[in-house]
Amino acid sequence: MKRIFISTEELNENAAGTFISSALKAINEKGSFTVVLTGGSSPEGLYKLLASETYKSKIDWNKVYVFWGDERWVPLDNDLSNAKMSSKTLLSHVPIPDENVFPMYKDGVTAVEYAVEYEQSIRTILGDEGKFDLILLGMGDDGHTASLFPGEAVLNEKTKWVDAYWLAPQNMYRITLTAPLINKAAKIIVIAFGEKKAPALKEVTEGEYNPEKYPMQLIKPETGELFFFVDKEATKGLKNN
Repeated sequence: MKRIFISTEELNENAAGTFISSALKAINEKGSFTVVLTGGSSPEGLYKLLASETYKSKIDWNKVYVFWGDERWVPLDNDLSNAKMSSKTLLSHVPIPDENVFPMYKDGVTAVEYAVEYEQSIRTILGDEGKFDLILLGMGDDGHTASLFPGEAVLNEKTKWVDAYWLAPQNMYRITLTAPLINKAAKIIVIAFGEKKAPALKEVTEGEYNPEKYPMQLIKPETGELFFFVDKEATKGLKNN
């Protein structure tokens, strides 16, 4: 389902509202809120909004557990780190316990080794059901999401919840949640704005099914909800907007 907003400000406000309502619902029903953050530039406005007094005071952060959808395999203090960006804009401004935060990087191990460990951390918090309350995703201009890039073997993963692999075009390892795990979530929000996203959004939502080329098409929740939070610029060329 697409939710189209006039501006990125309106988009972020609605995304923040959804984040808060999802958190309150989960905490009320089962005592905790499990959320997956996304990286890149798209969520920065949302994170800053959630870190503001207006929003952060609405959640009991002691009951929030934070994971990431994907990560570049770089140290946590590296400017390329999604965890660093998330900490700078959100997590360092809210009273969340350190033990409730699970960065997708660890010194002294390989990306492949840590993928196994990260999956176990998810199972420890979520159990074998693996159902996150909310997953935030971005979408690249090429239609990728998380570190599910066009043409990569990870797109065909059926059993692992977390995978790591060498992404040759970027000359680095990436670690990512896989489509089977993402699709278990109760709610998934894809944040995409700007005219550069329009071609990919059109292909992903209205084009032929070709996930090898447009990996975002793999995201089809088993029982949960999928929302594309987009602005008017990103919907240029869509038949149904």
